[in-house]
Amino acid sequence: MQDERAAWLAHHRLAVAGRAAAQEAGRDAEARQAVTLLEDFVRRAGEQGLPPHPLRARSYDGRRSYQTRARGWYLKSNRSVAAGEGGEYYVLSVPASLRARFTGAELSPSTPRLIVGAGGGDGEPVPLEQLLERRLKAGVRWP
Repeated sequence: MQDERAAWLAHHRLAVAGRAAAQEAGRDAEARQAVTLLEDFVRRAGEQGLPPHPLRARSYDGRRSYQTRARGWYLKSNRSVAAGEGGEYYVLSVPASLRARFTGAELSPSTPRLIVGAGGGDGEPVPLEQLLERRLKAGVRWP
């Protein structure tokens, strides 16, 4: 009986590890597709003469806005996500900081997803490709 239980546990651990590996591979493949979309967007924005702008980040509570060193294009009208001029994907939300008010907030690129807002409670999920196309069509006039 003890041997059966040990065999079952070993089999179960192996199955869980396999599912986790498959899930990770799926996320990696999704990120590669999203990076390709972002790089294509940057190229097309340059061809259309859309200049990148300095990006600002908002505190998690939404009360403060901070300068950043990043430049790019806001993808949503609420300026919560952006494409960087090097093809990076930024979620423009940072912790509140007195220091950032004077020196600017540090942004790190996020892993892009094909669906922006998936799993979040912040508005409707939107395909990244749709956001990028919408931004290109808007031209230099963008909220």
